[in-house]
Amino acid sequence: MTRTSLSFVLLLASYVAASNSSATISTASASDSSTPVMSSTSSMGSTSSMSSANMSTSGVTTSVSTTSSMTSYLATETGPLTLPISQYSFTPFPTPTLAPEPPVFPATDPFYPPPVSADPLIIPDFAPAWAAAYTKATAMISNFTIQQKVNITTGVGWANGLCVGNTPPVGNFPGLCLQDSPLGIRDTDLVTSFPAGITTASTWNRALMRARGLAMGQENRMKGVNIALGPMMNMGRIAQGGRNWEGFGADPFLTGESAYETILGLQAGGVQATAKHYINNEQEWKRTQASSNVDDRTQHEIYAHPFMRSVMAGVSSVMCSYNLVNDTYACNNNKTLNDIMKREFGFQGFIQSDWAATMNTLSAVAGLDMTMPGDVTFSSGTSYFGQNLTDFVMNGTISTQRLDDMATRIIAAWYFLHQDEGYPNVTVSSFNFYNPLNQEVNAQSDHYLIVREIGAAGTVLLKNEGALPLYKPKSLVLVGSDAAPPVSGPNEYSDQGGDPSGILAVGWGSGTNNFTYLISPYEAIQARARVDQTSVFWDFDDWNLAKAGNSVIGMEAAIVFVNSDSGEGYITVDGNSGDRQNLTAWHEGDQLILAVAAQNNNTIVVTNSVGPLILEPWVDHPNVTAIVWANLGGNEAGNAIADILYGAWNPSGKLPYTIAKSPMDYPAQLISGGTPADILSINYTEGLLIDYRWFDAQNITPRYEFGFGLSYTTFEYSDLAITTISPADYAQTDLIQNWENGGASPIAEGSTTALWLHMPAYKVTFNVKNTGAVYGGEIPQLYIHHPPSAGEPPSVLKGFTNVEVSPGQTTSVSITLSRYDLSIWDVVRQGWAKPGGTITFSVGASSRDFRLSGTVPA
Repeated sequence: MTRTSLSFVLLLASYVAASNSSATISTASASDSSTPVMSSTSSMGSTSSMSSANMSTSGVTTSVSTTSSMTSYLATETGPLTLPISQYSFTPFPTPTLAPEPPVFPATDPFYPPPVSADPLIIPDFAPAWAAAYTKATAMISNFTIQQKVNITTGVGWANGLCVGNTPPVGNFPGLCLQDSPLGIRDTDLVTSFPAGITTASTWNRALMRARGLAMGQENRMKGVNIALGPMMNMGRIAQGGRNWEGFGADPFLTGESAYETILGLQAGGVQATAKHYINNEQEWKRTQASSNVDDRTQHEIYAHPFMRSVMAGVSSVMCSYNLVNDTYACNNNKTLNDIMKREFGFQGFIQSDWAATMNTLSAVAGLDMTMPGDVTFSSGTSYFGQNLTDFVMNGTISTQRLDDMATRIIAAWYFLHQDEGYPNVTVSSFNFYNPLNQEVNAQSDHYLIVREIGAAGTVLLKNEGALPLYKPKSLVLVGSDAAPPVSGPNEYSDQGGDPSGILAVGWGSGTNNFTYLISPYEAIQARARVDQTSVFWDFDDWNLAKAGNSVIGMEAAIVFVNSDSGEGYITVDGNSGDRQNLTAWHEGDQLILAVAAQNNNTIVVTNSVGPLILEPWVDHPNVTAIVWANLGGNEAGNAIADILYGAWNPSGKLPYTIAKSPMDYPAQLISGGTPADILSINYTEGLLIDYRWFDAQNITPRYEFGFGLSYTTFEYSDLAITTISPADYAQTDLIQNWENGGASPIAEGSTTALWLHMPAYKVTFNVKNTGAVYGGEIPQLYIHHPPSAGEPPSVLKGFTNVEVSPGQTTSVSITLSRYDLSIWDVVRQGWAKPGGTITFSVGASSRDFRLSGTVPA
């Protein structure tokens, strides 16, 4: 690694001082009507080594207010900061030079990632594969004209191709098909609808995360999709966030591991993965006109972490988001794109815009490599790239070296995934669903098996007072529309954007796809009832509470099904503009549960929800005997729920977020309000105290804590030990010693993804015994407790694993920690450092159920 020169540091200081200047002009002939065209600007320097002033480097404050407000805040932003018109030189970022060293750091092709492990010890080295891809890409563009290189970077425009995003063929390069969604292929037929990201995270099971990714990758390849627009890894910062269900919850470590395994799977299946939405796109309301204001430490430790893990997984593409980050649009943000993603993370692939999120031609200088879908606004016929980019290169504003870098990155990613080797033709027609092309290839295979298993493994048992599992009940009644098949079939609404009339198996928006079929609980339970000879009754009317109450009288068990939906902001459902307006069950679900519980002393509640709900009206009702948190299960949702209810799958899922007793207990609320011209301020004042970290720091008792989940059996933990793993001879021992002595990681290319920082450093071992009567799985979790001087939350998740144990049996378990896992981001030294003092840790069944505790060796 090479250290950044002192001259750069001095240059940075001068630019920090010069961050306020005058307005700039648009470089395109049209602009989005919702986007201000006049803006204040900030000077930026060389794109290859700039650590811009766009992000605060102040430390985080953990002792913030103990109350949160639902108040709608009006905008305080004056306008986005942008690059001024100038001439920008460019020097390519250095490529990684550390030699592969198996078995810890083996040279890895994305087709052949390391085997999945419950305790990963291998760090794949994708550098040789990237280097080979770069050599081919450089050769390909060597004779391209400026216009041809620009065409590589510019989409053909909205609805001008088969896919939701398309680039044109150029020379021997066939062009690219970019297609949603993070849970399956959107806008086509004969594909699988996988469980949502939030359900997958609830499994806490790396093998299932990988298997889902692989199956999606295979389906994308079969349909000829080059670039899958997922996974999504924005954090569940606010419980109401409309797209939280697409992601992996409210903890950066869990989200990072989920993203890592998903990407390894996707790319092993042959498709390029996309890490999105980079960065701080945590709410839908006014997402194109809101500035997420985040301090440097919080950005690194919370929101950037999943993207860093994506880079370590060899992700080929990153999608920048709609919002502003510290007053600069994310797709025009030199700090986040160039300095963090490309310099600090050492990202070798390309950065694409979210659809119509490019705001300026000079976004290319800030690090944007591809504009999607190509036009300024949908079907505008204009582009910030295209002819504008050509002109800027021709007149010297943007260097030819930077254009070469953009085109090389895009083509290299294509070579990296071997898509030059007999890749299938596109059989997706996004804008004409009735095109026979959509049915030309059936990509489903036997992936329904994975869907069903993840649906069950991602279901969390929150309460059980002996009601479950069901065993040949004489009578059952199913209450609530969420138990039923949708009235008009599984695809009632475009992009699933409407009030669900049956089971909720997915949210709404571009993160969805069309169901080929959908199994409801009604169908699955009916099938089991035939075997058990159970009398089954049902009432799918959510609104007639008296009828619902009367229908359950005398039944052995009454199962009430409720849901809560959300999605992307371009669709509004029942007043919910993407984000949820409240945290209550839809269709008066609370009242429905109470009406049933009043008449039946064995009331079982099943929820299909995009995120947390407030359960207080009924959770402690003496007749509510069980709560099954089923998330969003995809095609096989009903079968997965039945597997849990009848004990075919012993519940092992854990919550990926906190369920609070009151909405006001959460540290951050939805920011609403504002006029059409306003840019909202979304201030991440809670800093590091997201979700359970806030509850711990403020001593707030949740209803169900992060990581919580019951089983039909019980587990006992014992025999904790921790040992230091000696670094191998090839490790960068000077950097390790520097870290041990309190030094920070250097300001260098790839500094945050460096081998020495992530290689195994400590091994924690313990035993888990099944003390119950049935076979089951447990998810042991490891939480780090930093010394108070570190300014960290009381407990921070830094490890988890999964074990399956037979009754009476004991199994040995290990969780490995790296130096990165023990580090905090030093905003002054701009590196990862080991805090001074004693670091302790706990192992247990949730963030508040610690069974064993230990101390990390000094």
